[in-house]
Amino acid sequence: MTAPNIETIVSLSKRRGFVFPASDIYGGLGSSWDYGPLGVELANNIKKSWWNWLVYERDDIEGLDSSIIQNRLVWKYSGHEQTFHDPLVDCRKCKGRFRLDKLQDVQCPLHDDVHPGENPECSLTEARDFNLMFKTTVGAVSADDDPSAVAYLRPETAQGIFINFANVLNTSRRKLPFGVAQIGKAFRNEINPRNFTFRSRHSVGRFAIWRMKSDSVYSNARRSPSA
Repeated sequence: MTAPNIETIVSLSKRRGFVFPASDIYGGLGSSWDYGPLGVELANNIKKSWWNWLVYERDDIEGLDSSIIQNRLVWKYSGHEQTFHDPLVDCRKCKGRFRLDKLQDVQCPLHDDVHPGENPECSLTEARDFNLMFKTTVGAVSADDDPSAVAYLRPETAQGIFINFANVLNTSRRKLPFGVAQIGKAFRNEINPRNFTFRSRHSVGRFAIWRMKSDSVYSNARRSPSA
């Protein structure tokens, strides 16, 4: 039997001990979820199965677990600081914030029969770029306006593989081509998180990246899906 809506799935997941709304006793936190007794076992089984299949059962791939917080330059030179954006618009009437290219996926907070911008009362601002990375500062006495203290929670797990490629290559003594796999949490400050755990502000990513040598340049050969 198919669930009639996502709310039914959320309710069932909570009652059966799979997934709970995070910080629920204090009103919750939008699009954050805690995995309960059954949920954590299911998640761990999926991760173990993926790791066994991709790392242990192959002879051409190594594992890695990189840091969640990296040097800011990692995200500067990867282009994330300049390009990891979504178009953001505000409604002057309802004070809601929406992703411009996903307006058809949400309802107007004041008029649930239409999408934002479709009601005559709606007054949307011009779109502006909104960087999706969670920004923080590093250091006991760091100031918010100190550029040398700025860091980000990683928005994807792949960059940890890229910046550690030489380390893995040298210590494993492998020859190209070979792959590096990683499972870990990534964080994105989504404008409109939705659809239960399928679109949240932090999730577990599974990446495997192969490297091959072509014209003396190391390049991607294959990447597995993330979650």
